[in-house]
Order: sequence, then structure tokens, then C-alpha cells
Amino acid sequence: MSAGSPVGFQNPPNYEFPSHRLQRTLRNDSKEPIVLVACGSFSPVTYLHLRMFEMAVDYIRQNTNFEIMGGYLSPVSDMYKKPGLLSAQHRVTMCTLATEQTSTWLMVDPWEAFQSYQRTAVVLDHFDYEVNTRLGGVHTADGVRKPVRVMLLAGSDLIATMSEPGVWSDADLDHILGRYGVMIIERAGADMDQAIDSLSRWRHNIHLIHQLIQNDVSSTKVRLFLRRGLSVRYLLPAPVVEYIEQHGLYVDDGVNASAAGGAVVAEREKEKGKDREAGSSGAGKEKVEQSATS
Repeated sequence: MSAGSPVGFQNPPNYEFPSHRLQRTLRNDSKEPIVLVACGSFSPVTYLHLRMFEMAVDYIRQNTNFEIMGGYLSPVSDMYKKPGLLSAQHRVTMCTLATEQTSTWLMVDPWEAFQSYQRTAVVLDHFDYEVNTRLGGVHTADGVRKPVRVMLLAGSDLIATMSEPGVWSDADLDHILGRYGVMIIERAGADMDQAIDSLSRWRHNIHLIHQLIQNDVSSTKVRLFLRRGLSVRYLLPAPVVEYIEQHGLYVDDGVNASAAGGAVVAEREKEKGKDREAGSSGAGKEKVEQSATS
């Protein structure tokens, strides 16, 4: 699964891949090791973002032969330019506060945040390179090396945009869904059957996870609450709320469209400029942010 270092991109200054919580030895040698990666704005990070990982843990234990070795939040670059997108520094800090103080296994990778806009396929390649090539994968109890499968974790809006013609390139859909795979957390009121049917070629790599307790908290709603001076406590981890209050964030946030609609418009704008990117070859359409990570 590993290739070389992500071609054409350099690490941000002083970058170090976070691996302090990455499990390096399989508990069950018969399992396939995986790492979950959630890409999104995280502006701000909410309890639902963190809860997505825990729902994935339950699903994996009950329905798959996977063993989770680690989980990562990968905030998008400032170059994404989505309405309501706070600076990468603030977003990475809030994600770090949330994961370090409320979880024992989640981490934040700032690689995507602190550089130019990166496609989702490239971000997943970056994780594959760091975990499997640079760190050497993981090992069984007997010391046998095993490569780790990287898998995207996302909300249901993402799979809906993947099924919409012209938003994602076919090459990147095949790369993401064919090579890596995705775990989709359903959102309240979302109908995923039609979207998944249109992606039937990769159905074996698409895992749909139902919410047993519906949670429709989103960053968009949190920002609206903050603009109106309403409390967001218990919607976000306490350290994140304190950080927002300390820095006076989001009080002047502009009016924002729906996450899915805004993301699609952004993608189409990026597509217009794809020919200006060196070596792009028509693969610049595909970074659409799901509303579950808006």
C-alpha cells in the first residue's frame, strides 16, 4: 500500500508526524490493522467529530476483521477559503485540546492545515507514507511486520457529493474508495441508499455506520450560536469552549451557507483553476468537506 513520499509536496516547517498514541503492536494477529483519518474544517471541533471515531470503533468490533491502531483529525488548509473557516493555527490548537484532553487514542496531524490546499487522495497518501514507509507499519506479537490500511472517516454528506457528477474526479474516487475505503457516519434525515448505489463499484469498501443515538450538532450551528451570544457548553469539549471564549472567536463570523452546498461551490471554483496547477491532469476537483466535519 505504501509508495514513496507524496510527490510534489513538502512538509510544513518544523513538521513532525504525530505518532505518540499510535499502537505499534497488534493485539490480535489475525486482524487487519487500520488507521482512521477524518478530514474537515473543524471550525470548531465538536463532540460529534470525536463521537464519529467512537461509533466507528463499535462498528469495527462488531462487523469487521479490522483492528484500529490510531485515529487522526486532519484540518484543512486555510487555502480552502470556506466561509466561517478560522485560521489553521486556531483550528489545529482546538483540535489538539479536544483530542489530548478527552481521548486516549486520537491525534491531530497538522500536515494538511499548514500548507497549500491538498486533495483528499493526497492526504491519505501522506498518512500511508508516514505510517507504513517511514514508521514501518506495525508488528504482530511475534515481531512480524504488517502494513496498516488507511481509511477515511466522514459524515454522510461526503458520500452524497461523491455521487454527484462533476464534483470529484473519477481517478481520485477510485484512489480513495478503491485503495483506501471509507467509513460513513449517517446524519439525521440523510438518505444514503441512492448515493451508495451510484458508487456500487466500490461498495465493498464503503462502510455505512448508523447512529443509534441521533446527533445533528454541526460546526455551522455552533458558529451561529456563538454569533448570537448563546451557550455552546456541552456541544464542544470544555477546553475548546474556554479557548474560544479566551480568544473571542466566531463572534463576527459571517453568514454561512449550508455545509454541503458551500463545499460543492468551492469545489467547482477550484476546478476552474485546475489547468493552472502544474501536473494536475484533471485531478483537482475532489476535496469536498462533509457537514459532519464542517
